[in-house]
Amino acid sequence: MKHDFQALRLDAVTRRFAGAGGKAFNALQELTLTIKRGEFIALLGPSGCGKSTALNCIAGLLPLSGGSIWLDATRIDTLPPEKRGFGMVFQNYALFPHMSVERNVGFGLRMRGAAGSEIARRVGRALKLVQLIGQEHKLPGQLSGGQQQRVAIARAIVIEPPLILMDEPLSNLDAKLRLETRSEIRRIHRELGRSTVYVTHDQDEALSLADRIVVMKDGVVQQIASPQEVYGEPANLAVARFMGYRNVLDMAIEAQNGDRVTLAAGNIRLIGARKQALVGERASVAIRPEEIALGEGPGGENTIAGHVDNVEYCGRDSLIDVMTPSGTRLHVRAPTHIALGESVHVHVPVERALVYADESA
Repeated sequence: MKHDFQALRLDAVTRRFAGAGGKAFNALQELTLTIKRGEFIALLGPSGCGKSTALNCIAGLLPLSGGSIWLDATRIDTLPPEKRGFGMVFQNYALFPHMSVERNVGFGLRMRGAAGSEIARRVGRALKLVQLIGQEHKLPGQLSGGQQQRVAIARAIVIEPPLILMDEPLSNLDAKLRLETRSEIRRIHRELGRSTVYVTHDQDEALSLADRIVVMKDGVVQQIASPQEVYGEPANLAVARFMGYRNVLDMAIEAQNGDRVTLAAGNIRLIGARKQALVGERASVAIRPEEIALGEGPGGENTIAGHVDNVEYCGRDSLIDVMTPSGTRLHVRAPTHIALGESVHVHVPVERALVYADESA
């Protein structure tokens, strides 16, 4: 398989499974995506959303039920995994426990019949890239979890694949190692200049690593966009909820003026920014905890009264629950000390109160 490809293209890729009673369901429904050479793509979503299914379809570990996969002008979904030539990093590392680091990394090259001198050269280069020089003769059991993961990455890249596939590669590491290995993965990606498809349920991983994020739910793509867009401008309420918009208020629509919507519920009256076409008389407003500020807004706009019902100290800031007189609980993240039961006002900027179609509409 050629390595100088320009794009990997997924056209309406679908994967069906037989469910209970033999009834089929779509684990992946018509995923259409073009991955450019050198691009880092994160498939993001909760467990069971179809992201690993998509990765396994690209790898050739699962056959398609519909659609096609192309590497430039070559259709590859009809090829077995070994003919696609992709590198894969698994969640559980999948290292051979009886083989040294050096032999683990060189395994794919030996299976391809590469010469001994070529294997030594490429293995040395891969180990240098993942910063494991000096660990060549150790067994996997003698390494830390982070080192084992780097061996798995070296084994994937040593064959010089056109595309590297990573399936939740950091999920078995502790928090400190996850951060360190995350930065290593990004560095390796930049130095190699190859395309990467990375599966994760962790929003921070996707935001920090990816050039583009594919957010999925129930086998269906919800949004494909840059990390900045996915974080700040979720395409719908499902994406907003997953990306940390913990405050979701069901409100009545009072008026609309362009993309500005005036809404009301109990003692709360808000002006928000419309992100979808609205149908009916109700809408949902999504707000991040960190975008609600303590105090009154300019001119009293978007100001809500309440009392402090709970405080969670988080170090540099606190997560504060504010209960309104009508019983609505607001989650506020603020760098301040505040007492339980204290009466407060909070406000949110109009542009950060995102208005979506009512979920029940």
